[in-house]
Amino acid sequence: QVQLVESGGGLEQAGGSLRLSCAASGRTFSDAKMAWFRQVPGKERAFVAAINWSAGFTYYADSVKGRFTISRDNAKNTVYLQMNSLKPEDTAVYYCAAHIGFGLSGLTTTTFYDYWGQGTQVTVSS
Repeated sequence: QVQLVESGGGLEQAGGSLRLSCAASGRTFSDAKMAWFRQVPGKERAFVAAINWSAGFTYYADSVKGRFTISRDNAKNTVYLQMNSLKPEDTAVYYCAAHIGFGLSGLTTTTFYDYWGQGTQVTVSS
């Protein structure tokens, strides 16, 4: 059974940095696409960044491009989201997601992903 466990959220001031981690278990992930989404109350879950586990291909939402970096550690089966130059509008619950299989169509949509973590709160104060 696939499990995704996020950690690393918290309270940070604007301009600061946080690193989120997503520990994946339950199967091999060499054919997986991993992603981070975020959600604020009353809004739909929004795509943040994605990575192809084997090739390391990455893709970002325009709102975080140049500030956030997604990466993975194959040995630890962990995906990271390094968040720099944080803004108050980055405040949200951040979710890790996994899609098992090949293909990239729909990479930025929630329906593309098969598994989700429980989420971790990130709060950025002004």
